[in-house]
Amino acid sequence: MNVAARVAGSDVADPAALRQDLAAAFRLCHRFGWSESVGNHFSAALSADGRRFLLNRRWQHFATIRPEDLLELDLDAPPDMEGPDAPDPSAWAVHGTLHREAPHARVILHCHSPYATALACLQDPTMPPIDNNTARFFGRIGYDLQFGGISDNEAEGQHLARALGDKSVLVMGNHGVTVTGETVADAFEDLYFFEKAAQTVILARSSGQPLSILSDEVAQNTADGWVAYRGMAQRHFDYLKSTLDREG
Repeated sequence: MNVAARVAGSDVADPAALRQDLAAAFRLCHRFGWSESVGNHFSAALSADGRRFLLNRRWQHFATIRPEDLLELDLDAPPDMEGPDAPDPSAWAVHGTLHREAPHARVILHCHSPYATALACLQDPTMPPIDNNTARFFGRIGYDLQFGGISDNEAEGQHLARALGDKSVLVMGNHGVTVTGETVADAFEDLYFFEKAAQTVILARSSGQPLSILSDEVAQNTADGWVAYRGMAQRHFDYLKSTLDREG
């Protein structure tokens, strides 16, 4: 089984492995019920500076994406946006800008998963630390509460990059969530746990009872404690990929 590609020098060590992992993430996203028609986008940097990256082509359903379907794009050689394999304009504008402005975001997964989107639609969409999963993201979330419609220009990409800052998760008000990571496995694991955390918050708030919010000290201690479990991401992702293998 291929391991997740990691940065080595100026480029990823194994572009083929990165393609396989990113294609698997699309299919798994659909399996979990987080895909949306033929929209939304995942991307992964091929170069250390983020200027070359993989991205899904325009309007291909997540359930059908194979490694060879992913576009290899270069910010220094813009694609033909009118061609048959053109990327979605919003994906090119947003993901391209994010990879350029936030090169630490090696992998960028954006979707409208149900509970994360419900959280993003609250007047206060912050993630309160109320259990292990919610506290996992303590201090790691940026918030963009200036929804202005479909993001399809570089200025919006720059705005999102500023909102993300040095965080790894961006809650996009009235929209959805964007999760970043060093590898596809890391990013997908955070996407998985963020959806579980958002579900906990929505269910707890729906009770009408006050939330039992952890102190900042306990929340930070819990978030720090998750670092030692980072290896879970690769093991979980390997298992999920194996289920795709069994299904062909």
